[in-house]
Amino acid sequence: MTAGRPLPEWAREASLGFFVHWGAYSVPAWAEPSGALGTVPDDEWFAHNAYAEWYANTIRIEGSPAAEHHAREFGGTPYDALLDEWRAESYDPADWARLFRSVGADYVVPTTKHHDGIALWDAPGSGELTTVARGPRRDLIGPLAEAVRAEGIRFGVYYSGGLDWAFTGGPPHRSSADIELQRPKDADYNDYAFAHVVDLIERYAPDLIWNDIDWPDAGKQPGPRSIEALLARYRAAVPDGVVNDRWGAPVGDYATSEYAHDTDHEAGAGWEHCRGLGLSFGCNRVEDESLTLSPRELARLYADVVSRGGRLMLNVGPSAAGEIPAVQRRTLEGVAPWMTAIKPHTLGRRTLGADEVEVADVAWWRAWATPDGVVVVVDGPAASARVLDGRPVTVVALPD
Repeated sequence: MTAGRPLPEWAREASLGFFVHWGAYSVPAWAEPSGALGTVPDDEWFAHNAYAEWYANTIRIEGSPAAEHHAREFGGTPYDALLDEWRAESYDPADWARLFRSVGADYVVPTTKHHDGIALWDAPGSGELTTVARGPRRDLIGPLAEAVRAEGIRFGVYYSGGLDWAFTGGPPHRSSADIELQRPKDADYNDYAFAHVVDLIERYAPDLIWNDIDWPDAGKQPGPRSIEALLARYRAAVPDGVVNDRWGAPVGDYATSEYAHDTDHEAGAGWEHCRGLGLSFGCNRVEDESLTLSPRELARLYADVVSRGGRLMLNVGPSAAGEIPAVQRRTLEGVAPWMTAIKPHTLGRRTLGADEVEVADVAWWRAWATPDGVVVVVDGPAASARVLDGRPVTVVALPD
């Protein structure tokens, strides 16, 4: 739900962001590649979850492939013990930032605390469930913020306000109904999450706050620890900062979709589509090239999203060591020349009506208007295009 607040110029002009899902779930780095979110029936999705970052939930569903994998590979050890095996020994945030810049990233958003409750910085009140206290034994967020900004890229933070399995305990989620029933809604969790996000704001001044799932209901009422109070502090600290729509309240600046889920949010201008290069956000060793977007497929997805008024937030899932998997890096490096060439042609863009442009000799194409004319992306070099009112046309073929 969004508040209808106008986006600042940087967010209006942005067309490409990068998610980074990295956590203790990157140690097993495993999920069953069952399908994309929104294409698998809800009563099947949770036991056959394609999201490796949901490992802590999926391994607790008796008989699930993830539970069998965990028993076989880790002897059924408690999930939080994986934190101690996470070393981040090859973490090079400057290398990540250079890669993101080479593809044309406008902003980067790492997970600071996912649903497993483990914080990637010295989060207040989190005790031993941080990467400072255990595992990597350092703040993983600050160095990335510095590296990303050094490359001229905006920096945001992801925070799971709607779920924290370490805080709440309870049975695993087996359906979407379970999420709503079991998500923490009380004042204690609201105070905990409020303090976390305030700390993220004070430490990193993020250009974007990407909350996930929902926010505790106790924080939806007026008061000093309400969502409104939290976002007022954020607006004061970062006047041109933006927040997404996943707060369970009409406070977001823009709408989001995810794979084939919430595609009804893909309307107007400024919305954001997020997905992984494969079927998972967290690193999944199972995902090979057959399950990963090729440079051509990624370029096609980007053109489609941009043509419809949105921006793409693409995820990378580093290994526990901190390396971006080779299969993901190959796609990003392969699409980089095409992306950096077309991105200047997305500035000042607006959507086109079906009767404004005519394209021939090609089965697939997407187009948008710019102050200088019209850009048409085509799936074939022989295509021709013209705008009915005579504006100049730039035709760009998808990469090979």
